[in-house]
Amino acid sequence: MGNEKIQTPWYFGGLSASMAAVVTHPLDTIKVRLQTQVKGTGLVTTISNMAFKEGVGSFYRGLTASLLRQATYSTARFAVYEKAKEELSKRSGSQSSTINNLLAGLIGGVVGGIAGSPADRANVLAQSKAPQASGNVFNTLYRVMTEDGVLAVFQGIGPNIVRGMLMTATQIGSYDIIKQYMLDSGFFKDGLGTHFLGSSAAGLIATTVTNPVDVVKTRLMSSKPGTYTGSFDCMYKLMRAEGPAAFMKGWIPSFTRLGPHTVLTLVIYDELKELYIHSKKTA
Repeated sequence: MGNEKIQTPWYFGGLSASMAAVVTHPLDTIKVRLQTQVKGTGLVTTISNMAFKEGVGSFYRGLTASLLRQATYSTARFAVYEKAKEELSKRSGSQSSTINNLLAGLIGGVVGGIAGSPADRANVLAQSKAPQASGNVFNTLYRVMTEDGVLAVFQGIGPNIVRGMLMTATQIGSYDIIKQYMLDSGFFKDGLGTHFLGSSAAGLIATTVTNPVDVVKTRLMSSKPGTYTGSFDCMYKLMRAEGPAAFMKGWIPSFTRLGPHTVLTLVIYDELKELYIHSKKTA
């Protein structure tokens, strides 16, 4: 996904994702509201209620937590993905391969899921209007720790790691794979148009694969301790009370958010790397 001869800064992934989050955060808030409803009111009604009953500012509820999440989660997963892909390529002797990219994505997702879990929980609490949401992200995390214990900030870390693995593999990994196929076909050149098409396809794949895990993660993170004994208990209760369709709750706003977020993140990421490499070559 980059130039192997010049190492680009490790924080470019987190920076790109943070910039994208500012644009797509309202869609993420709508998705969380839909996923935390036991009896859904529907997309249009949810948006209407937020806009007219809570005000336009409600769409940006939890933005500080979202930015902290990207600064931890995305910085870690992008940095680890690139390093893992590089090491796997050296071991296999293949500069680019589907297996290497997907495996590197899984590894990066584990680290990112762990690193971003506290901020992710604070984000979900704020977006779902949970009682523990208290001002900015740091106040929320402090309140969670004082009321439920230090480890409570990691509630939902299991599905968060699984989601991080699937997300990184199907988003960043598949983007590299799709882009390489496009370039190898001879019909596309390495430029903004190819980056846009490749990242759009990656966003669609990532949304569909991760949505069920995302629903479980959101339910766990927005609930009080003791509501569920774990991920499987949450899945069982969700299936029993709401049926299998519950696992695809929020898919439309999720794709509406993750599609543009994936495009913006990966396009900005590639552009930052290209600008950096160019500046180094001309220095």
